[in-house]
Amino acid sequence: MPANAKVLRANQTDAELRLWYHLRAHRFLNLKFKRQKPIGHYIVDFVCIEMRLVIEVDGGQHADSAADVRRDAWLRERGFTVLRFWNNEVMQELDGVLEKIRLAVEAAKSAGPLPYPPPLKGVL
Repeated sequence: MPANAKVLRANQTDAELRLWYHLRAHRFLNLKFKRQKPIGHYIVDFVCIEMRLVIEVDGGQHADSAADVRRDAWLRERGFTVLRFWNNEVMQELDGVLEKIRLAVEAAKSAGPLPYPPPLKGVL
């Protein structure tokens, strides 16, 4: 799986590259994001482990995807919030996308730590 993540990092879409510019190097709210990170048997586009926030940037192939529904449920069961954006949203409405991410971070901060956070050992 890590080899697949490396290939995905090398072949990001324009939308992923655009969003990554804003998330990388602690540029966004001083948070550490990773890209194309394996979590369990999935590879997520972006993740902030500290906030347990996963961000997916999707093209048309993800429309009405049952696999994405299962994947999101699996991640949520492990305490992650999953945000999904369409490629065109990132390319045309970047400020709105970043605001939705900021609101999700604020919600995670105000909720505080999970009472019994699901263990990540063997998941990451």
